[in-house]
Amino acid sequence: MFNAYSGKILRINLTTGSITTEALPVEKARAFLGGRGLGGRMLAEEIPAGIDPLSEANKIFFITGPLTGTSAPTSGRYMVVTKSPLNNTIASSNSGGFWGAELKFAGYDMVIVEGKAAKPVYIYIKDDQVEIRPADKYWGKLVSETTDGLLAEAGDD
Repeated sequence: MFNAYSGKILRINLTTGSITTEALPVEKARAFLGGRGLGGRMLAEEIPAGIDPLSEANKIFFITGPLTGTSAPTSGRYMVVTKSPLNNTIASSNSGGFWGAELKFAGYDMVIVEGKAAKPVYIYIKDDQVEIRPADKYWGKLVSETTDGLLAEAGDD
């Protein structure tokens, strides 16, 4: 693996509850540089063109870029890529903060979430510990209440 990537994809299936890791396809990461490029390519390969964006057949990709988590300026970025219910094509969003770097530090370049949970859940990632946890108690709460509750549960601010 070249130094810009950790080399692992985390795949979480909410329908089955399975959590697996797989190797990041290096040739794709080099050819489709960055979170948007690689995410768009993975979406095109994994999601059939005719699926309903609101169905459990859709997937959501959280992708770091090669500079995420480094000391490069503005390197705390990550992309979220999925099939949009607005226009039935690719949708991508770029965000900053600590999340992208923390994902990279945990050893993952990408998280692919697929399927549909039967009840509200959240995904807990701390290095090699990855869990799908119940989130019923946060359903209908304010964002601030949910954030405070999740931080307290994780024991890590």
